[in-house]
Amino acid sequence: MRIWHWVIATFLLLTLTADAQQSANMSSPTPMGRTPVSAALPTEMDQAVDRLIKREHSLMELLNTRTPIVETYLQDLKFDPRVGPVPVQDHYFLGRMDLGDTVDRREYLSKDTSFEKHLLGGFNKLYKLEYKPMGFSWMIYADRDDFNRQTYDFKYVHREFLGDVRCFVFEVSAKKGSGNGRFRGRIWVEDQDYNIVRLNGTYEPHPHNAYFFHMDSWRLNLIPGYWVPAYIYSEEGDFGYRSKDKTAFKAQTRLWGYDLQQSAQGTELTKVLVDSSVKDESPAEQDASPLQAQWQWQRQAADNVIERLQIAGLLAPEGEVDKVLETVANNLLITNNIELPSPVRTRVMLTSPLETFSVGNTIVVSRGLLDVLPDEACLAMVLSHELAHIVLGHNLGSKYAFYDRMLFSDESTYQNLGFRHVPEEEAAADKKALDLLKNSPYAQKLDTPGLFLRELAARGSALSALLTPHLGDGFTHKGSVDRMVVLMNSAPALDPNKLGQIAALPLGGRVKLNSWDDRAELTKTTPVAVTSARGKMPLEVTPFFPRLTRYGAVVNATGPANAANPIPNN
Repeated sequence: MRIWHWVIATFLLLTLTADAQQSANMSSPTPMGRTPVSAALPTEMDQAVDRLIKREHSLMELLNTRTPIVETYLQDLKFDPRVGPVPVQDHYFLGRMDLGDTVDRREYLSKDTSFEKHLLGGFNKLYKLEYKPMGFSWMIYADRDDFNRQTYDFKYVHREFLGDVRCFVFEVSAKKGSGNGRFRGRIWVEDQDYNIVRLNGTYEPHPHNAYFFHMDSWRLNLIPGYWVPAYIYSEEGDFGYRSKDKTAFKAQTRLWGYDLQQSAQGTELTKVLVDSSVKDESPAEQDASPLQAQWQWQRQAADNVIERLQIAGLLAPEGEVDKVLETVANNLLITNNIELPSPVRTRVMLTSPLETFSVGNTIVVSRGLLDVLPDEACLAMVLSHELAHIVLGHNLGSKYAFYDRMLFSDESTYQNLGFRHVPEEEAAADKKALDLLKNSPYAQKLDTPGLFLRELAARGSALSALLTPHLGDGFTHKGSVDRMVVLMNSAPALDPNKLGQIAALPLGGRVKLNSWDDRAELTKTTPVAVTSARGKMPLEVTPFFPRLTRYGAVVNATGPANAANPIPNN
């Protein structure tokens, strides 16, 4: 079935990859240099095209049994003369995709009717534009059925480095009369195994009543011989003087969890078999006191929830990001002379909406929230609220200590789990969190957390999808901030023209995700000076430009002086 038969008014970003083959003998260019087309022999380019097509089909075969998570976050834009294009509405998709012979998708969230927006077209006729989840999912392949020489023309352009990887660049277009929904643009092909690592372009011609939007699609070399789809960026709309665009948006699509279920099943039994030296290290008095029993019960519930969320592809395995969060949480506890019956643990939820929750003594923070926090004091503000719930005994989720409550499908996770507190507990946690912060190393740095909350308040009505929690608690209610309001009210006024005032970061600035095994890592980026209000982009969608490296390569450890500190202080 051709894509356009069922994808109406959507954008399709499809990526390409290739399998392992030895590279052809081609001359080596200077990094970032360009070699004229005439410098490469036609036979060599023909061989390269044959190899990249073959390896692309090998990738499709590899992914045939995989069911990755697909998340798309999209912001509709309008032009503001002060700060440029700004979000006016946003949308969110989350689902699991089956990459078998007939690609299918199962949604994690119920249908969001806000995805349907109305545009006033010509002749005063009302049209409906709807973003389709399945359309976003198809972005992982340029052409699943007909990516071949019979359908497409390939024209060699030049050579170019993407990060550490040298690539051949080809222009790709469909032959005349080959049908609708064909890719047109450029592809980057790495020069060792001939995997496609990047696609940039669109699909054409447009069928009746359908739109194919532009895309920039990236793949990462996360396993030997293959580059798997990881990031897709799309953007439409031009706010120039002669622009007639009626649709303007920016969107990020992330894929992860390719090997989630297979690796979990394959390693669990191994761990049991090799651990033959287990010792009973429990204290002499075997029976727990009532309070200890209560904590152990809550710990059991937390373990069940964490395990279930990780199986569902919503939680990262334990890693370096957790250590950073636990360090900040312990700073708050130690400086307040608070000793809990068991250590506080933290975990990272892999989704974009800004939310937190705690179950037992475990605090969960979403990746999207970590991305946009501008400094460590803001992180302390986030963690202090959940710590306050733990200290005050506002325990949620103890019913999940019964494991039968964990027996549900992955796509029904959001219907079976939830960790939201009643308003009275939220108010008490805010008060306790302020006490924790005032007695902590962050006591003199609370202007930035207040500014962060002011930014959420200013953009709350436009970013309802980003600010809507799905498992835990968010920061706003009906567009107004309702968490830690005292900090917001005492903060300086927001001033977009004050370049040193960074209230929130764009999405994607803190945490990067290994799409194959779900590991969350800290990004190491070079600080860039903001030269205008338009350079701030708080809470906004931006393009992807990952530094490409080969699997197993030693990454250059040199970087900015503050790269080791993912949440720096101002």
